[in-house]
Amino acid sequence: MYTLAKFVRQCGYIKPNFASRIVEESLGNGGFTRPYQSIASQVLYGKWNDLPKKVQHYVQDNVKLCKPDTIHICDGSDRENEMLLYILQRDGMIKPLPKMDNCWLARTDPKDVARVESRTFISTENMRDTIPVVKNGITGTLGNWMSPDDLDTELNMRFPGCMKGRTMFVIPFSMGPVGSALSKIGIELTDSAYVAASMRIMTRVGKKVLKTLGNGDFVKCLHSVGAPYPLKEPMVSNWPCNPKETIIAHLPERNEICSYGSGYGGNSLLGKKCFALRLGSILGRREGWLAEHMLILGIENSKGEKKYFAAAFPSACGKTNLAMMKSALPDYKITCVGDDIAWMRFDKDGKLRAINPEAGFFGVAPGTSMKTNPMAMETISRNTIFTNVAETSDGGVFWEGLEGEVSRTTKIKSWLGVEDWHAEQGKPAAHPNSRFCTPAAQCPIMDERWQDPEGVPIEAIIFGGRRPEGVPLVYEAFNWQHGVYIGASMRSEATAAAEHKSKVIMHDPFAMRPFFGYNFGHYLEHWLSFQQKQDLDLPKIYHVNWFRKDKNGRFMWPGFGENSRVLDWIFRRVNGEDCAVQSAIGNLPRKGSLNLEGLQEDVDMDALFSIPKEYWQKEVKDIGKYFDEQVHEDLPPEIMKELRSLEARVNSM
Repeated sequence: MYTLAKFVRQCGYIKPNFASRIVEESLGNGGFTRPYQSIASQVLYGKWNDLPKKVQHYVQDNVKLCKPDTIHICDGSDRENEMLLYILQRDGMIKPLPKMDNCWLARTDPKDVARVESRTFISTENMRDTIPVVKNGITGTLGNWMSPDDLDTELNMRFPGCMKGRTMFVIPFSMGPVGSALSKIGIELTDSAYVAASMRIMTRVGKKVLKTLGNGDFVKCLHSVGAPYPLKEPMVSNWPCNPKETIIAHLPERNEICSYGSGYGGNSLLGKKCFALRLGSILGRREGWLAEHMLILGIENSKGEKKYFAAAFPSACGKTNLAMMKSALPDYKITCVGDDIAWMRFDKDGKLRAINPEAGFFGVAPGTSMKTNPMAMETISRNTIFTNVAETSDGGVFWEGLEGEVSRTTKIKSWLGVEDWHAEQGKPAAHPNSRFCTPAAQCPIMDERWQDPEGVPIEAIIFGGRRPEGVPLVYEAFNWQHGVYIGASMRSEATAAAEHKSKVIMHDPFAMRPFFGYNFGHYLEHWLSFQQKQDLDLPKIYHVNWFRKDKNGRFMWPGFGENSRVLDWIFRRVNGEDCAVQSAIGNLPRKGSLNLEGLQEDVDMDALFSIPKEYWQKEVKDIGKYFDEQVHEDLPPEIMKELRSLEARVNSM
């Protein structure tokens, strides 16, 4: 066994008074043993022999490549989390928020604040396996491909020696309930304690994962902030990163992800978009299931009848608000299964079942408030890591949307460190893509089945986005094929979740444009294939738009809890109620069928559900142009048939 003094001397990253309690607790259960193998001699926390042989080989290969000084094998324990938070605080990467319970604030380098889609690649031998062959002269927007040889060159320019002077954290994690047939296991190697602490929140981490894995296969996830010691440039905000060299690479044939240069969000928490969506969608196609950018919610009426819906919106378009909605209709109760990602598979009875593969919420902070999402506000009140939000003088947090919830006498420090920030300074207090990372189990309306290994039955799929013009509040697809077309033709205002300028209407099919792991045309074929299989109970498909504006630029629909009125209509449609009328674009609510009882605001329902002919004629042309240029020969004929049918219906309006 280590003596305490020797352990502290070898660790280096924690102070003796903190180490004494941690280590003394560990000595009794053998938490630290004197290593005897060459790689194992670098292990400061955890047991090398707890790692299955395949994991040991993976770690060994990357220790030789990245050359970390030390190794930390994560167990997901509270004791370990306390250590990680201490390290981060000592290194100036986070600070405590004394007004809140075990909450922390991180500020990143301003050059490392969002997903970097332009530096995100899928690498396959055949380019067409990854992206559609676009029309001549057109730049593709449905993913970035790189050949394996070119990718190897790029990675070999970055990863050798990238962890010098740092600790490599070995994170065994499960996407989905540990042991579920719908779940998958990954191993992330990272030199960021911030990533280790965040992955503990966002996934299931620990020894149980390793026992479940045994000597089975896993998704390999290698991440480095790209800032070995000695540093070539000083850090900004004590945040290590290398934005000039950032690359996020996916290697489907090897079930591997390699991310370099960014320490933030989906670029570094590799279980999230990289594994759960990009590689997940590939695994889903191989194995006959779906990995989607969808929330999952439960909705129960006063009779005790309950249904589960999945909904796909682009990032920062209200997924978390809908998933945690407080219903404006007293006859309905909403529960949350997940707010961002759904893995869905048809069971032996033909029912589509879904799990939330994540264990936490990595939500956009701005716009979240007691008015818009009281459940989220309660959830993030403890055990939460905030990143790039503003800080209040009384030890709390602030972002745009909380103006009415902070005293006028409270001083605000912006995410850029501006003391005594005021709105009239012209820059937001919090970064538009600032985030909270918080345990899902803390949400007061988490569904009782949110960790059910069998998943929950999905009876409706909802698509939506920010459409300020022309698109009605809700409409229903005529059938599965038409619903797949609706998903394929989704458009929305861009948001700050990636490096695009906002307010630009972008095509975002299935809300998956940044996350397709393979050719979008093949993805559509995969979705369409389910209608050809016998005995499947295919969910109904809908499109919603909470963001339509009037001529004065004001939202026509109040949104938030009032969206339960739309869910009520969908609930009744799934039950077979005759409360819809056919229109050119899909089935609309029959006049008077949307429950408006108790609605406090005056809503012009005729305008909200209007379908302007000229607008939709342009919509058809824009979508047709997009399909022709971006998907071209890989577009399934069924989708073009749906577009032509829509065109004919709109022209005959």
